[in-house]
Amino acid sequence: MALSVDKTSGGREYKVKDMSQADFGRLEIDLAEVEMPGLMACRTEFGPSQPFKGAKITGSLHMTIQTAVLIETLTALGAEVRWCSCNIFSTQDHAAAVIARDSASVFAWKGETLQEYWWCTEKSLDWGSGGGPDLIVDDGGDVTMLIHEGVKAEEAYEKTGKVPDPTSSDNAEFQIVLTIIKDGLAANPKKYTKMKERLVGVSEETTTGVKRLYQMQANGTLLFPAINVNDSVTKSKGCASALKQAGARVIVTEIDPICALQALMEGLQVLTLEDVLPTADIFVTTTGNKDIIMVDHMKKMKNNAIVCNIGHFDNEIDMLGLENHPGVKRITIKPQTDRWVFPDTKTGIIVLAEGRLMNLGCATGHPSFVMSCSFTNQVIAQLELWKEKSSGKYEKKVYVLPKHLDEKVAALHLGKLGAKLTKLTKDQADYISVPIEGPYKPPHYRSSRVYVIDTQKNPKAPSLYKVVQPEDIIKKTGLAYLHTSHCLASGDIMISCLGDKDGNAEGSGFLLLDSEFNIKGR
Repeated sequence: MALSVDKTSGGREYKVKDMSQADFGRLEIDLAEVEMPGLMACRTEFGPSQPFKGAKITGSLHMTIQTAVLIETLTALGAEVRWCSCNIFSTQDHAAAVIARDSASVFAWKGETLQEYWWCTEKSLDWGSGGGPDLIVDDGGDVTMLIHEGVKAEEAYEKTGKVPDPTSSDNAEFQIVLTIIKDGLAANPKKYTKMKERLVGVSEETTTGVKRLYQMQANGTLLFPAINVNDSVTKSKGCASALKQAGARVIVTEIDPICALQALMEGLQVLTLEDVLPTADIFVTTTGNKDIIMVDHMKKMKNNAIVCNIGHFDNEIDMLGLENHPGVKRITIKPQTDRWVFPDTKTGIIVLAEGRLMNLGCATGHPSFVMSCSFTNQVIAQLELWKEKSSGKYEKKVYVLPKHLDEKVAALHLGKLGAKLTKLTKDQADYISVPIEGPYKPPHYRSSRVYVIDTQKNPKAPSLYKVVQPEDIIKKTGLAYLHTSHCLASGDIMISCLGDKDGNAEGSGFLLLDSEFNIKGR
Protein backbone atom coordinates (compact mmCIF):
# COMPACT_ATOMS: atom_id res chain seq x y z
CA MET A 1 0.00 0.00 0.00
CA ALA A 2 1.64 3.20 -1.19
CA LEU A 3 0.17 6.29 0.49
CA SER A 4 1.89 9.62 0.89
CA VAL A 5 1.15 12.64 3.03
CA ASP A 6 0.17 15.89 1.31
CA LYS A 7 0.93 19.37 2.66
CA THR A 8 -0.85 22.71 2.55
CA SER A 9 1.00 25.81 1.39
CA GLY A 10 1.67 26.52 5.06
CA GLY A 11 3.24 23.09 5.57
CA ARG A 12 0.40 21.39 7.45
CA GLU A 13 0.12 17.66 6.69
CA TYR A 14 -3.08 16.01 5.50
CA LYS A 15 -4.56 13.22 3.39
CA VAL A 16 -8.15 13.65 2.20
CA LYS A 17 -10.13 12.67 -0.90
CA ASP A 18 -10.84 16.03 -2.56
CA MET A 19 -9.63 19.44 -1.39
CA SER A 20 -11.91 21.15 -3.91
CA GLN A 21 -14.83 20.38 -1.56
CA ALA A 22 -13.44 22.67 1.16
CA ASP A 23 -15.68 25.65 0.31
CA PHE A 24 -18.77 23.44 0.55
CA GLY A 25 -17.50 22.20 3.89
CA ARG A 26 -17.16 25.78 5.18
CA LEU A 27 -20.78 26.56 4.22
CA GLU A 28 -21.99 23.52 6.16
CA ILE A 29 -19.85 24.41 9.18
CA ASP A 30 -21.38 27.90 9.22
CA LEU A 31 -24.83 26.31 9.44
CA ALA A 32 -23.81 23.73 12.05
CA GLU A 33 -22.25 26.30 14.38
CA VAL A 34 -25.66 27.92 14.86
CA GLU A 35 -27.01 24.57 16.07
CA MET A 36 -24.06 23.80 18.38
CA PRO A 37 -24.42 26.37 21.17
CA GLY A 38 -22.35 24.44 23.70
CA LEU A 39 -19.24 24.45 21.56
CA MET A 40 -19.69 28.09 20.59
CA ALA A 41 -20.12 29.01 24.26
CA CYS A 42 -16.84 27.22 25.01
CA ARG A 43 -15.09 29.41 22.44
CA THR A 44 -16.59 32.54 23.99
CA GLU A 45 -15.77 31.57 27.58
CA PHE A 46 -12.36 29.94 27.16
CA GLY A 47 -11.03 31.28 23.86
CA PRO A 48 -9.50 34.52 25.19
CA SER A 49 -7.35 32.69 27.77
CA GLN A 50 -6.08 30.06 25.28
CA PRO A 51 -6.08 27.21 27.84
CA PHE A 52 -4.80 24.66 25.30
CA LYS A 53 -1.82 26.73 24.22
CA GLY A 54 1.06 24.28 23.75
CA ALA A 55 -1.21 21.21 23.80
CA LYS A 56 -1.05 18.64 21.01
CA ILE A 57 -4.33 16.75 20.63
CA THR A 58 -4.84 13.61 18.53
CA GLY A 59 -8.43 12.77 17.68
CA SER A 60 -9.96 9.56 16.32
CA LEU A 61 -13.62 10.34 15.81
CA HIS A 62 -15.98 10.38 12.80
CA MET A 63 -14.75 13.18 10.51
CA THR A 64 -18.11 14.89 9.99
CA ILE A 65 -19.22 18.50 9.82
CA GLN A 66 -20.14 18.35 13.51
CA THR A 67 -16.68 17.00 14.34
CA ALA A 68 -15.23 19.85 12.30
CA VAL A 69 -16.91 22.29 14.72
CA LEU A 70 -15.37 20.33 17.62
CA ILE A 71 -11.91 20.46 16.03
CA GLU A 72 -12.14 24.21 15.40
CA THR A 73 -13.27 24.69 19.00
CA LEU A 74 -10.14 22.91 20.22
CA THR A 75 -7.93 25.01 17.93
CA ALA A 76 -9.79 28.19 18.95
CA LEU A 77 -8.78 27.36 22.53
CA GLY A 78 -5.13 27.12 21.48
CA ALA A 79 -4.59 23.45 20.66
CA GLU A 80 -2.68 21.97 17.75
CA VAL A 81 -4.68 19.05 16.34
CA ARG A 82 -4.14 15.94 14.22
CA TRP A 83 -7.25 13.92 13.33
CA CYS A 84 -8.44 10.69 11.76
CA SER A 85 -11.85 9.06 11.51
CA CYS A 86 -12.82 6.10 13.69
CA ASN A 87 -14.81 4.36 10.95
CA ILE A 88 -13.96 3.53 7.33
CA PHE A 89 -17.33 4.80 6.03
CA SER A 90 -18.17 7.74 8.29
CA THR A 91 -16.03 10.58 6.90
CA GLN A 92 -17.80 13.43 5.11
CA ASP A 93 -15.20 14.36 2.53
CA HIS A 94 -16.14 18.05 2.41
CA ALA A 95 -15.68 18.23 6.19
CA ALA A 96 -12.25 16.60 5.98
CA ALA A 97 -11.23 18.96 3.17
CA VAL A 98 -12.14 22.20 4.93
CA ILE A 99 -10.43 21.21 8.18
CA ALA A 100 -7.30 20.13 6.30
CA ARG A 101 -7.25 23.47 4.46
CA ASP A 102 -8.10 25.77 7.36
CA SER A 103 -7.53 24.28 10.79
CA ALA A 104 -5.79 20.97 11.47
CA SER A 105 -4.00 17.94 10.04
CA VAL A 106 -6.62 15.43 8.86
CA PHE A 107 -6.15 11.91 7.56
CA ALA A 108 -9.57 10.63 6.54
CA TRP A 109 -11.82 9.89 3.57
CA LYS A 110 -15.04 7.97 3.05
CA GLY A 111 -14.51 4.37 1.96
CA GLU A 112 -11.07 3.64 3.39
CA THR A 113 -9.77 0.10 3.30
CA LEU A 114 -8.76 -1.33 6.67
CA GLN A 115 -5.09 -0.91 5.74
CA GLU A 116 -5.75 2.75 4.86
CA TYR A 117 -7.73 3.24 8.07
CA TRP A 118 -4.84 2.13 10.25
CA TRP A 119 -2.37 4.16 8.17
CA CYS A 120 -4.52 7.21 8.91
CA THR A 121 -4.68 6.30 12.59
CA GLU A 122 -0.90 6.01 12.75
CA LYS A 123 -0.47 9.37 10.97
CA SER A 124 -2.73 11.07 13.49
CA LEU A 125 -0.22 10.02 16.16
CA ASP A 126 2.85 11.09 14.20
CA TRP A 127 3.83 14.50 15.62
CA GLY A 128 7.36 14.37 14.27
CA SER A 129 10.53 15.06 16.18
CA GLY A 130 8.80 17.37 18.67
CA GLY A 131 6.83 14.47 20.10
CA GLY A 132 3.20 14.07 21.00
CA PRO A 133 0.33 13.83 21.51
CA ASP A 134 -0.46 15.30 24.91
CA LEU A 135 -4.16 14.45 24.83
CA ILE A 136 -6.40 12.02 22.92
CA VAL A 137 -10.03 12.38 21.87
CA ASP A 138 -11.06 8.80 21.14
CA ASP A 139 -14.24 7.16 19.86
CA GLY A 140 -14.17 3.39 20.21
CA GLY A 141 -10.68 3.27 21.64
CA ASP A 142 -8.63 2.46 18.53
CA VAL A 143 -5.92 5.08 19.16
CA THR A 144 -5.79 4.10 22.83
CA MET A 145 -5.55 0.43 21.88
CA LEU A 146 -2.78 1.05 19.33
CA ILE A 147 -0.65 2.82 21.95
CA HIS A 148 -1.23 0.10 24.55
CA GLU A 149 -0.41 -2.70 22.09
CA GLY A 150 2.63 -0.74 20.92
CA VAL A 151 3.97 -0.30 24.44
CA LYS A 152 3.44 -3.99 25.19
CA ALA A 153 5.33 -4.98 22.04
CA GLU A 154 8.19 -2.55 22.74
CA GLU A 155 8.61 -3.90 26.26
CA ALA A 156 8.77 -7.47 24.93
CA TYR A 157 11.21 -6.42 22.18
CA GLU A 158 13.52 -4.74 24.69
CA LYS A 159 13.54 -7.75 27.02
CA THR A 160 13.71 -10.64 24.58
CA GLY A 161 14.06 -9.26 21.06
CA LYS A 162 10.67 -10.77 20.21
CA VAL A 163 8.56 -8.95 17.63
CA PRO A 164 4.77 -9.21 17.21
CA ASP A 165 3.54 -12.06 15.03
CA PRO A 166 0.52 -10.93 12.95
CA THR A 167 -0.36 -14.58 12.23
CA SER A 168 -0.93 -15.13 15.96
CA SER A 169 -4.38 -13.52 15.55
CA ASP A 170 -7.25 -14.78 13.42
CA ASN A 171 -8.70 -11.26 13.33
CA ALA A 172 -7.78 -9.63 10.03
CA GLU A 173 -7.91 -6.11 11.42
CA PHE A 174 -5.77 -6.90 14.45
CA GLN A 175 -3.25 -8.51 12.11
CA ILE A 176 -2.88 -5.09 10.47
CA VAL A 177 -2.32 -3.46 13.87
CA LEU A 178 0.39 -5.98 14.77
CA THR A 179 2.04 -5.48 11.37
CA ILE A 180 2.19 -1.70 11.89
CA ILE A 181 3.78 -2.14 15.31
CA LYS A 182 6.20 -4.81 14.05
CA ASP A 183 7.33 -2.70 11.10
CA GLY A 184 8.02 0.28 13.36
CA LEU A 185 10.14 -1.50 15.96
CA ALA A 186 13.40 -1.50 14.05
CA ALA A 187 13.24 2.21 13.19
CA ASN A 188 11.91 3.47 16.53
CA PRO A 189 11.77 0.84 19.31
CA LYS A 190 10.52 3.40 21.88
CA LYS A 191 7.90 5.14 19.73
CA TYR A 192 4.80 4.21 21.73
CA THR A 193 6.62 4.18 25.07
CA LYS A 194 7.53 7.85 24.54
CA MET A 195 3.91 8.61 23.70
CA LYS A 196 2.72 6.88 26.87
CA GLU A 197 5.15 8.81 29.02
CA ARG A 198 4.02 12.14 27.56
CA LEU A 199 0.28 11.57 27.46
CA VAL A 200 -1.86 13.47 29.98
CA GLY A 201 -4.98 11.43 29.25
CA VAL A 202 -7.81 10.46 26.95
CA SER A 203 -11.50 11.34 26.78
CA GLU A 204 -13.58 8.50 25.33
CA GLU A 205 -16.79 9.05 23.38
CA THR A 206 -18.60 5.73 23.21
CA THR A 207 -19.59 2.52 24.98
CA THR A 208 -17.15 0.22 23.20
CA GLY A 209 -14.14 2.37 24.06
CA VAL A 210 -15.34 2.82 27.63
CA LYS A 211 -15.60 -0.95 28.09
CA ARG A 212 -12.02 -1.33 26.85
CA LEU A 213 -10.84 1.31 29.31
CA TYR A 214 -12.58 -0.28 32.29
CA GLN A 215 -11.21 -3.68 31.36
CA MET A 216 -7.66 -2.26 31.26
CA GLN A 217 -8.24 -0.52 34.59
CA ALA A 218 -9.48 -3.78 36.09
CA ASN A 219 -6.41 -5.75 35.01
CA GLY A 220 -3.99 -2.98 35.89
CA THR A 221 -2.76 -2.21 32.36
CA LEU A 222 -4.26 1.25 31.78
CA LEU A 223 -1.31 3.52 30.93
CA PHE A 224 -2.84 6.99 31.45
CA PRO A 225 -5.93 8.68 32.95
CA ALA A 226 -9.21 8.50 31.06
CA ILE A 227 -12.49 10.41 31.25
CA ASN A 228 -15.59 8.48 30.24
CA VAL A 229 -17.69 10.97 28.27
CA ASN A 230 -20.12 8.26 27.17
CA ASP A 231 -21.80 8.03 30.57
CA SER A 232 -22.29 11.75 31.03
CA VAL A 233 -25.97 12.45 31.64
CA THR A 234 -25.94 14.92 28.74
CA LYS A 235 -24.75 12.25 26.26
CA SER A 236 -27.68 11.49 23.95
CA LYS A 237 -29.02 7.96 23.71
CA GLY A 238 -32.18 6.32 22.32
CA CYS A 239 -32.40 4.32 19.05
CA ALA A 240 -35.63 2.50 20.03
CA SER A 241 -37.28 5.75 21.07
CA ALA A 242 -36.40 7.39 17.75
CA LEU A 243 -37.88 4.50 15.76
CA LYS A 244 -41.03 4.56 17.86
CA GLN A 245 -41.43 8.29 17.29
CA ALA A 246 -41.08 7.66 13.54
CA GLY A 247 -44.11 5.35 13.70
CA ALA A 248 -42.47 1.94 13.82
CA ARG A 249 -43.73 -0.88 16.03
CA VAL A 250 -40.54 -1.56 17.97
CA ILE A 251 -39.64 -4.87 19.58
CA VAL A 252 -36.62 -4.95 21.90
CA THR A 253 -34.33 -7.87 22.72
CA GLU A 254 -32.76 -7.55 26.15
CA ILE A 255 -30.51 -9.45 28.58
CA ASP A 256 -31.05 -7.08 31.52
CA PRO A 257 -34.32 -7.37 33.48
CA ILE A 258 -34.23 -3.72 34.57
CA CYS A 259 -33.73 -2.49 31.00
CA ALA A 260 -36.46 -4.90 29.87
CA LEU A 261 -38.85 -3.43 32.43
CA GLN A 262 -37.94 0.10 31.33
CA ALA A 263 -38.71 -0.86 27.72
CA LEU A 264 -42.06 -2.35 28.69
CA MET A 265 -42.96 0.79 30.66
CA GLU A 266 -42.23 2.76 27.49
CA GLY A 267 -44.73 0.62 25.59
CA LEU A 268 -42.16 -1.53 23.78
CA GLN A 269 -42.52 -5.29 23.44
CA VAL A 270 -39.62 -7.44 24.70
CA LEU A 271 -38.93 -10.71 22.88
CA THR A 272 -35.94 -12.75 21.73
CA LEU A 273 -34.37 -12.39 18.29
CA GLU A 274 -35.56 -15.88 17.37
CA ASP A 275 -39.17 -14.85 18.08
CA VAL A 276 -39.16 -12.15 15.40
CA LEU A 277 -36.93 -13.51 12.62
CA PRO A 278 -39.80 -14.40 10.25
CA THR A 279 -41.80 -11.20 10.80
CA ALA A 280 -39.56 -8.16 11.44
CA ASP A 281 -38.83 -5.75 8.60
CA ILE A 282 -35.78 -4.00 10.08
CA PHE A 283 -33.17 -5.43 12.42
CA VAL A 284 -30.92 -2.92 14.23
CA THR A 285 -28.06 -4.10 16.46
CA THR A 286 -27.20 -1.67 19.26
CA THR A 287 -25.40 -3.76 21.87
CA GLY A 288 -21.69 -2.99 21.60
CA ASN A 289 -21.24 -6.76 21.91
CA LYS A 290 -20.40 -9.40 19.30
CA ASP A 291 -22.17 -12.22 17.41
CA ILE A 292 -25.66 -10.75 17.77
CA ILE A 293 -27.11 -11.50 14.31
CA MET A 294 -25.48 -14.57 12.75
CA VAL A 295 -25.79 -15.90 9.21
CA ASP A 296 -28.22 -18.62 10.36
CA HIS A 297 -30.48 -15.85 11.69
CA MET A 298 -30.30 -13.98 8.39
CA LYS A 299 -31.40 -17.05 6.39
CA LYS A 300 -34.64 -17.16 8.42
CA MET A 301 -35.59 -13.52 7.81
CA LYS A 302 -38.31 -12.44 5.40
CA ASN A 303 -37.32 -11.42 1.90
CA ASN A 304 -35.61 -8.00 1.77
CA ALA A 305 -35.50 -7.55 5.53
CA ILE A 306 -33.05 -4.76 6.36
CA VAL A 307 -30.12 -5.61 8.65
CA CYS A 308 -28.04 -2.79 10.09
CA ASN A 309 -25.90 -1.77 13.05
CA ILE A 310 -25.84 1.30 15.29
CA GLY A 311 -23.21 -0.14 17.63
CA HIS A 312 -19.60 0.86 17.15
CA PHE A 313 -17.81 -1.96 15.35
CA ASP A 314 -18.75 -4.45 12.66
CA ASN A 315 -18.78 -7.61 14.78
CA GLU A 316 -22.40 -7.44 15.95
CA ILE A 317 -23.49 -8.74 12.54
CA ASP A 318 -21.81 -11.90 11.23
CA MET A 319 -20.48 -10.36 8.01
CA LEU A 320 -17.68 -12.93 7.71
CA GLY A 321 -20.17 -15.78 7.94
CA LEU A 322 -22.42 -14.08 5.38
CA GLU A 323 -19.59 -13.44 2.92
CA ASN A 324 -18.38 -17.04 3.19
CA HIS A 325 -21.81 -18.71 3.03
CA PRO A 326 -21.74 -21.20 0.12
CA GLY A 327 -23.42 -19.84 -2.98
CA VAL A 328 -24.51 -16.51 -1.47
CA LYS A 329 -24.73 -13.68 -4.03
CA ARG A 330 -23.96 -10.05 -3.23
CA ILE A 331 -25.73 -7.37 -5.26
CA THR A 332 -24.57 -3.80 -4.61
CA ILE A 333 -27.58 -1.51 -4.98
CA LYS A 334 -25.57 1.61 -4.17
CA PRO A 335 -22.53 2.31 -1.98
CA GLN A 336 -23.02 0.84 1.52
CA THR A 337 -26.31 -0.83 0.49
CA ASP A 338 -26.04 -4.50 -0.52
CA ARG A 339 -28.63 -7.21 -1.14
CA TRP A 340 -27.40 -10.69 -0.22
CA VAL A 341 -29.32 -13.55 -1.88
CA PHE A 342 -29.24 -17.08 -0.45
CA PRO A 343 -29.02 -19.88 -3.04
CA ASP A 344 -31.47 -22.30 -1.46
CA THR A 345 -34.38 -19.89 -0.90
CA LYS A 346 -33.63 -17.32 -3.64
CA THR A 347 -34.65 -14.70 -1.08
CA GLY A 348 -32.34 -12.05 0.27
CA ILE A 349 -31.64 -9.52 2.96
CA ILE A 350 -30.42 -5.93 2.62
CA VAL A 351 -27.34 -5.09 4.69
CA LEU A 352 -26.42 -1.46 5.28
CA ALA A 353 -22.84 -0.15 5.60
CA GLU A 354 -21.38 -3.67 5.53
CA GLY A 355 -22.50 -4.13 9.13
CA ARG A 356 -20.74 -1.01 10.38
CA LEU A 357 -22.35 2.17 11.72
CA MET A 358 -25.21 2.77 9.32
CA ASN A 359 -26.17 6.25 10.52
CA LEU A 360 -22.79 7.56 9.37
CA GLY A 361 -22.15 5.08 6.56
CA CYS A 362 -25.51 5.65 4.88
CA ALA A 363 -26.51 9.07 6.25
CA THR A 364 -24.94 12.04 8.03
CA GLY A 365 -25.09 10.99 11.67
CA HIS A 366 -26.86 12.80 14.48
CA PRO A 367 -28.21 16.37 14.25
CA SER A 368 -25.80 19.15 15.12
CA PHE A 369 -27.59 20.05 18.36
CA VAL A 370 -27.37 16.48 19.67
CA MET A 371 -23.66 16.35 18.84
CA SER A 372 -23.12 19.72 20.51
CA CYS A 373 -24.09 18.14 23.84
CA SER A 374 -21.71 15.22 23.34
CA PHE A 375 -18.83 17.27 21.94
CA THR A 376 -19.11 19.95 24.61
CA ASN A 377 -18.52 17.12 27.08
CA GLN A 378 -15.39 16.25 25.10
CA VAL A 379 -14.07 19.83 25.29
CA ILE A 380 -14.81 20.09 29.01
CA ALA A 381 -13.13 16.71 29.62
CA GLN A 382 -10.04 17.73 27.65
CA LEU A 383 -9.86 21.03 29.54
CA GLU A 384 -10.17 19.20 32.85
CA LEU A 385 -7.37 16.75 32.02
CA TRP A 386 -5.08 19.51 30.73
CA LYS A 387 -5.76 21.83 33.67
CA GLU A 388 -4.96 19.07 36.19
CA LYS A 389 -2.00 17.59 34.29
CA SER A 390 0.46 18.40 37.09
CA SER A 391 -1.81 18.16 40.12
CA GLY A 392 -2.01 14.39 40.46
CA LYS A 393 -5.81 14.60 40.61
CA TYR A 394 -6.24 12.01 37.87
CA GLU A 395 -4.50 8.65 38.27
CA LYS A 396 -4.33 5.84 35.73
CA LYS A 397 -8.03 5.17 36.17
CA VAL A 398 -11.31 5.87 34.40
CA TYR A 399 -13.35 8.86 35.58
CA VAL A 400 -16.63 10.51 34.65
CA LEU A 401 -17.06 14.26 34.48
CA PRO A 402 -17.80 15.83 37.87
CA LYS A 403 -21.53 16.52 38.19
CA HIS A 404 -21.12 20.31 38.20
CA LEU A 405 -19.43 20.08 34.79
CA ASP A 406 -22.13 17.75 33.46
CA GLU A 407 -24.73 20.29 34.56
CA LYS A 408 -22.70 23.09 32.97
CA VAL A 409 -22.86 21.30 29.61
CA ALA A 410 -26.64 21.05 29.93
CA ALA A 411 -26.95 24.71 30.92
CA LEU A 412 -24.98 25.86 27.87
CA HIS A 413 -27.68 24.38 25.62
CA LEU A 414 -30.84 25.59 27.34
CA GLY A 415 -30.97 29.08 25.84
CA LYS A 416 -31.03 27.72 22.29
CA LEU A 417 -34.23 25.84 23.19
CA GLY A 418 -35.83 28.83 24.85
CA ALA A 419 -35.61 27.42 28.38
CA LYS A 420 -35.56 29.53 31.54
CA LEU A 421 -34.44 27.94 34.80
CA THR A 422 -36.14 28.62 38.13
CA LYS A 423 -33.76 29.74 40.89
CA LEU A 424 -33.80 28.21 44.35
CA THR A 425 -33.94 30.45 47.39
CA LYS A 426 -31.33 29.81 50.07
CA ASP A 427 -33.97 28.23 52.32
CA GLN A 428 -35.10 25.94 49.50
CA ALA A 429 -31.52 24.92 48.71
CA ASP A 430 -30.80 24.23 52.37
CA TYR A 431 -34.01 22.21 52.66
CA ILE A 432 -32.87 19.71 50.02
CA SER A 433 -29.17 20.04 50.89
CA VAL A 434 -27.85 21.36 47.58
CA PRO A 435 -25.91 24.52 46.70
CA ILE A 436 -28.02 27.30 45.21
CA GLU A 437 -25.99 27.18 41.97
CA GLY A 438 -25.71 23.37 41.90
CA PRO A 439 -24.72 20.69 41.31
CA TYR A 440 -28.23 19.41 41.95
CA LYS A 441 -27.57 15.73 41.27
CA PRO A 442 -25.41 13.50 43.51
CA PRO A 443 -22.08 12.27 42.08
CA HIS A 444 -23.44 8.75 41.49
CA TYR A 445 -26.43 9.95 39.44
CA ARG A 446 -26.53 8.64 35.89
CA SER A 447 -29.16 8.55 33.21
CA SER A 448 -28.76 4.77 33.10
CA ARG A 449 -27.78 1.96 35.46
CA VAL A 450 -24.06 1.41 36.10
CA TYR A 451 -22.46 -1.92 36.99
CA VAL A 452 -19.65 -2.60 39.40
CA ILE A 453 -17.00 -5.28 38.89
CA ASP A 454 -17.96 -8.91 39.53
CA THR A 455 -15.32 -9.91 42.05
CA GLN A 456 -15.65 -13.63 41.22
CA LYS A 457 -14.81 -13.08 37.51
CA ASN A 458 -18.12 -14.73 36.67
CA PRO A 459 -18.34 -15.01 32.85
CA LYS A 460 -22.11 -14.61 33.11
CA ALA A 461 -21.82 -11.38 35.06
CA PRO A 462 -22.99 -8.11 33.50
CA SER A 463 -20.70 -5.92 31.43
CA LEU A 464 -18.16 -3.81 33.31
CA TYR A 465 -19.37 -0.25 32.94
CA LYS A 466 -17.80 0.97 36.15
CA VAL A 467 -15.07 -0.86 38.04
CA VAL A 468 -14.71 -0.89 41.82
CA GLN A 469 -11.75 -2.74 43.26
CA PRO A 470 -12.85 -5.47 45.71
CA GLU A 471 -10.26 -4.43 48.27
CA ASP A 472 -11.90 -1.02 48.56
CA ILE A 473 -15.17 -2.63 49.63
CA ILE A 474 -13.46 -5.23 51.82
CA LYS A 475 -11.58 -2.47 53.65
CA LYS A 476 -14.82 -0.70 54.49
CA THR A 477 -16.99 -3.72 55.30
CA GLY A 478 -14.58 -6.18 56.91
CA LEU A 479 -15.65 -8.88 54.47
CA ALA A 480 -13.05 -11.27 53.16
CA TYR A 481 -14.99 -12.58 50.18
CA LEU A 482 -17.48 -10.91 47.92
CA HIS A 483 -19.71 -12.20 45.17
CA THR A 484 -21.55 -10.41 42.37
CA SER A 485 -22.37 -6.75 42.98
CA HIS A 486 -24.11 -3.97 41.11
CA CYS A 487 -25.37 -0.43 41.48
CA LEU A 488 -29.05 0.10 41.98
CA ALA A 489 -30.90 2.93 40.28
CA SER A 490 -30.44 4.98 43.46
CA GLY A 491 -26.67 4.63 43.27
CA ASP A 492 -26.56 2.23 46.22
CA ILE A 493 -24.57 -1.00 45.80
CA MET A 494 -25.96 -4.46 46.48
CA ILE A 495 -23.40 -7.16 47.29
CA SER A 496 -23.79 -10.87 47.83
CA CYS A 497 -21.27 -11.63 50.59
CA LEU A 498 -19.63 -14.98 51.33
CA GLY A 499 -17.74 -14.41 54.54
CA ASP A 500 -16.15 -11.94 56.96
CA LYS A 501 -12.46 -11.56 57.79
CA ASP A 502 -12.72 -14.12 60.62
CA GLY A 503 -14.11 -16.77 58.30
CA ASN A 504 -17.70 -16.55 59.49
CA ALA A 505 -19.99 -17.48 56.62
CA GLU A 506 -22.57 -14.98 55.48
CA GLY A 507 -24.27 -17.57 53.28
CA SER A 508 -26.45 -15.95 50.63
CA GLY A 509 -26.92 -12.78 52.64
CA PHE A 510 -26.71 -9.33 51.07
CA LEU A 511 -25.21 -6.04 52.08
CA LEU A 512 -26.55 -2.69 50.91
CA LEU A 513 -23.77 -0.07 50.63
CA ASP A 514 -23.87 3.59 49.71
CA SER A 515 -21.65 4.99 46.95
CA GLU A 516 -18.79 5.34 49.47
CA PHE A 517 -19.14 1.64 50.46
CA ASN A 518 -20.60 2.40 53.90
CA ILE A 519 -23.05 -0.29 55.07
CA LYS A 520 -26.65 0.96 54.89
CA GLY A 521 -28.34 -2.35 55.66
CA ARG A 522 -28.21 -6.14 55.58
